[in-house]
Amino acid sequence: MSAEEERRLARIALTWLAEPGTRAVYHLVERHGPVATLDLLLDGGSPDGWLHTTVAARSAAGDARAVAAEALERADRLGARLVTPDDEEWPAQVASLAALRLPDVSRRVDGETAPPLCFWVRGSWPLGEALDRSVAVVGARAATGYGQHVATELGYGLAERDWTVVSGGAFGIDAAAHRGALTAGGLTVAVLACGLDRPYPMGNAALFDRIAETGLLVSEWPPGAEPLRPRFLIRNRVIAAGTRGTVLVEASARSGATQTARRAIHSNRVAMVVPGPVTSAMSVGAHEFLREYPDKARLVTGVAHVLEEVGRIGADLAPLARGPQRATDALDDEARSLLEALPRRGAMGVDRLSARAGVDLRTALRKLSLLEELSMVVRRDDGYALAPSANRKRAAAETSARPVT
Repeated sequence: MSAEEERRLARIALTWLAEPGTRAVYHLVERHGPVATLDLLLDGGSPDGWLHTTVAARSAAGDARAVAAEALERADRLGARLVTPDDEEWPAQVASLAALRLPDVSRRVDGETAPPLCFWVRGSWPLGEALDRSVAVVGARAATGYGQHVATELGYGLAERDWTVVSGGAFGIDAAAHRGALTAGGLTVAVLACGLDRPYPMGNAALFDRIAETGLLVSEWPPGAEPLRPRFLIRNRVIAAGTRGTVLVEASARSGATQTARRAIHSNRVAMVVPGPVTSAMSVGAHEFLREYPDKARLVTGVAHVLEEVGRIGADLAPLARGPQRATDALDDEARSLLEALPRRGAMGVDRLSARAGVDLRTALRKLSLLEELSMVVRRDDGYALAPSANRKRAAAETSARPVT
């Protein structure tokens, strides 16, 4: 076995012995390399009591190197590959996880946020290239129709603009974002919390196959690994750090999706939130996140806003929100005053009209000629009147502006 193969096997074995993200293991690998770290841990030399116990328990279930070799064989049959930091396609941006520290940590899973040791990948795209221009779209599994519509539109619009859409492959918002990207013929990446041969949820198996055909399925866990609950939070740090920003579409009060957005903020990535109806339970987590991070979380309502946050400075600015363009928008104050002073029905003489509009007679005559050229007024024997089309538009505007009683 070559030295390179031995290093690769060691990384797999270490990920099996201790869950991905374990800081003590990561620091040992950085200091001694994967092979020496594996030997140290198997010899009972862990510097951490909890890690020592975990390694001993896993070792009792099998030989770590044999498990790693079997994982490689299973991946080969699956058509998947192992990607390590020694490979060209390794996504360099996940190295920022070395500095990720979440505040007020009470659970071990929130403290073990170190960079990955390796990835299992199914799909033809180079992993680093796929994640280079990527945005995560995450949210509730029990998504509302509103949330699924927004996620689909975001997935489609981002993919249409050559951005990779990253999510976790779950029901609800995740699946909607993936499907939106696939419909646009774009690239999407599903980061899983289990082995690539154990798609979870099973109801999305067909979706995972579609993603693997044109995009990527990615996991830190070897083939055969089960989707245990803590692994979803471990996985979320990769979604947050591997992308340029995370969009939270919908989230309940206790949602793992908000944890992804929180990891994005503390990884110095952009965290964005789509607002929802205040009457919806699926909006509570998203709105509370905005309140918790008022200076860091950004409110977005569509693809243009997302691209303004994650795109090139000065080149991806979202257009200002404006109402529909009206013909009267180009009029000056005098012309608009004369137009507003005309009665809804009938005509009015120039003298009376100029007085009513507060415009001198000479200016009134000049502006009325302009309005006549624009087909906004018509000249009659008894004065000026609104053109039929202008009358209908003003009536519609007055009706829409009338307060509801």
